[in-house]
Amino acid sequence: MSPAPPLGVYIHWPYCARICPYCDFNVVRARGRDAEQARLVEAIRTDLTAQRELTGPRELVSIFLGGGTPSLMDPDWAGEIVALAKRLWTPAADIEVTLEANPTDAEADRFAGFAAAGVDRLSLGLQSLHDDALKLLGRNHDAAQARRAAKVAARTFPRLSLDLIYARPGQTPLAWAEELQAAIKLGAEHISPYQLTIEAGTAFDRAVKRGILVPPGEDDAADLFETTQRVLEAAGFEAYEVSNHARGSAARSRHNLVYWTGADYVGAGPGAHGRLTLAGRRTATCAHARPADYIAAVGVAGTGLATRETLDPRQTAEERLLSGLRIGPGVAFAEVAALGLTPDHPEVVSLVSAGLIADDPLRLRATAAGRLLLDHLTGRLAS
Repeated sequence: MSPAPPLGVYIHWPYCARICPYCDFNVVRARGRDAEQARLVEAIRTDLTAQRELTGPRELVSIFLGGGTPSLMDPDWAGEIVALAKRLWTPAADIEVTLEANPTDAEADRFAGFAAAGVDRLSLGLQSLHDDALKLLGRNHDAAQARRAAKVAARTFPRLSLDLIYARPGQTPLAWAEELQAAIKLGAEHISPYQLTIEAGTAFDRAVKRGILVPPGEDDAADLFETTQRVLEAAGFEAYEVSNHARGSAARSRHNLVYWTGADYVGAGPGAHGRLTLAGRRTATCAHARPADYIAAVGVAGTGLATRETLDPRQTAEERLLSGLRIGPGVAFAEVAALGLTPDHPEVVSLVSAGLIADDPLRLRATAAGRLLLDHLTGRLAS
């Protein structure tokens, strides 16, 4: 009998000081919710304990506190959650503990507390180094705060990742290249440049429909994507995933690789998703989205999970295709066999001929050109 696979743990902290106009995550305003936040910490701890009964003993490779804005959390709460996860599962020798943070001065003042709580990797949401762009993006920090926070984080944590948003209205490749070079000088080992997408139901979606906001067209966005690759590659950052660049393999996000390689992960906190191998089957979990509902569910059932679904082979293969094509190694044909995909499949042959998929008898791998058209590729291969 093969040993149970290792896993990561994702903790969703939904509270934000301000809701960004592009955000479609499960978030709520933090103001006036102090008592609820204290109850949520205890609910997450109870939920994790219940899910340990579900998973059984596993090796724990990563813990990720995301949101929302977990840097608004009391560092002691973060320490309690991290310590509990390490007790429930067996920590890997090189376990990674990441916390997402915003670069306001108030949050930067908490960085030392989070480091003491066991966080060894900070993911800092700079989003831009230009004040006009930060205002457009609805951020509650300015460029000077962003730089200060990055410098504090670089001194405080062994590992630092910076998030940036590009393909903003009116942005040029030259201006974006200069902004990337300025971010590189801040000393992070990992940079995640995300293309601005207009998600349904967000404030930006409404602004686009009213003609107030005009994002770049496809060709301009492609130019900005190619600028991203060129500038970061020249600075020694490897694009190991379509939106994630690391200075060497040790700087890659181990937790995100859990997602992209189809490994198991527990999700706890309002709206958190999980993927677990239970009795040999891939199982999808999803927690109640509203904090109050999540807390109430934990109080009744001991877990905040709203749904638990066993995925069929085709659903499992589709997920592997969608996530696997995002990384350099791609996904093995054996993992997407339920979709009928083989090296001789007509769609595969056609995409190889078009230069969008690598000519590889063992794995489906997007080429550099294919990475620009991932939605197109997955749409054709999963149909």
